[in-house]
Amino acid sequence: MPVSSSRDPFADWLGGHAVPLAHLDPEAPLDDLEPLRDLVGDARVVAVGESSHFITEFSLLRRRILRFLAERCGFTVLAFEYGFSEGFPLDAWAQGEGSDDELAGLLATSIPVGVEEPLRWMRRHNASAAEPVRFAGIDVPAAGGSLLPALAPVAEYLRQVDPEALPMIEEAMRIAGSFAGASAASAALAWTRLAAAEQDALSALLMRLLMRFRAVRLLYVSRSDQAGYDLALRRLEAACTADYGFRAMAGLYAGTGLTADTSARDVYMAGSLQWHLERSGPGARIVLAAHNAHIQKTPVSFDGRLTGLPMGQHLHHRLGDDYVALALTSPAGHTADMRPDENARFGFAVDTTALRPPEPGSVEAAFAGAGLGLGIADLRQARGMTGPDRIRIQSAYVHTPVLEAFDGILNTPISTVAGL
Repeated sequence: MPVSSSRDPFADWLGGHAVPLAHLDPEAPLDDLEPLRDLVGDARVVAVGESSHFITEFSLLRRRILRFLAERCGFTVLAFEYGFSEGFPLDAWAQGEGSDDELAGLLATSIPVGVEEPLRWMRRHNASAAEPVRFAGIDVPAAGGSLLPALAPVAEYLRQVDPEALPMIEEAMRIAGSFAGASAASAALAWTRLAAAEQDALSALLMRLLMRFRAVRLLYVSRSDQAGYDLALRRLEAACTADYGFRAMAGLYAGTGLTADTSARDVYMAGSLQWHLERSGPGARIVLAAHNAHIQKTPVSFDGRLTGLPMGQHLHHRLGDDYVALALTSPAGHTADMRPDENARFGFAVDTTALRPPEPGSVEAAFAGAGLGLGIADLRQARGMTGPDRIRIQSAYVHTPVLEAFDGILNTPISTVAGL
């Protein structure tokens, strides 16, 4: 049903250009996804987003897209909005290490953002595939909840190459362990309760370690190898970024934060994506799964205020046309709003929120106005016309020029919340 009595030229355009998709079954044939082939082209990185985590339809559709891009387009890596350091054991499992039932243990402390089923498909696929699909984490550790998954392996590395530095990292791990949580939602609040001296000591220790890593790189490489050094450095950078994030979030909550200060995490994720791309071979092509607000090519703003420079903006700047961003959204159904809750397992509760009719000017309103269901639209064909100026983020909206922010939109007619 149209949401407005006036005609929307972009909705009319969608009606003539959007391509319907047949179903959401990730195990079913993939022929209906063939329009993706032209949209993706020769891009080395294709990001597949979602307007909210914990949505059943988005998870199913992303699993279908992963299959299509791997089986028919030669993509070789699945990168996920998941801890960089924690991603390596998952990749080993996807390559066939361990038993099938060990995955549950590897994911036991992780927020269930839809990584389990893609990993199970990868393990089955890799058992007989000529070209295995790898898994790559790109995010700060524990969704910003703990520095320990990054610092613990760095401590092991220093035990080998620089035992003199062990007291520094052990003290950093002691402080980090005193407020560690399952996500940034819990850890950021616990960090604010630390004495200022402890907060400052942690930051100082991490920066001292980072500068030492860079200052004595040649020594560390001579005592290990370049690959081991690069991995340990990237892990240490993750811990430094997450520590910076605690200060940025504290400022945001207090109303004293600097403009776009929480963008440090997105810079780290963009760098991690490129880190994996450079180390995955000359023919590597990556499918990137993350929130729409992380993959978009334009800044993130709320109520006219710049709040973030997303990963996708950095990737677009670095990779140009080798980066393609596909948003997933829905005009109706329910979404998952995350509400801080110290007593919840991950530091937040998921509220199932009924979606209101799409706002005029949104891409969801255009899909509804065109009477379209499950389908995909190549937005590059519409550039030059006036397009939507907003897209859903949970039950709210990000205001951004959608035709510039994304190369394509995938629409599901309704969305349902899977929960935690």
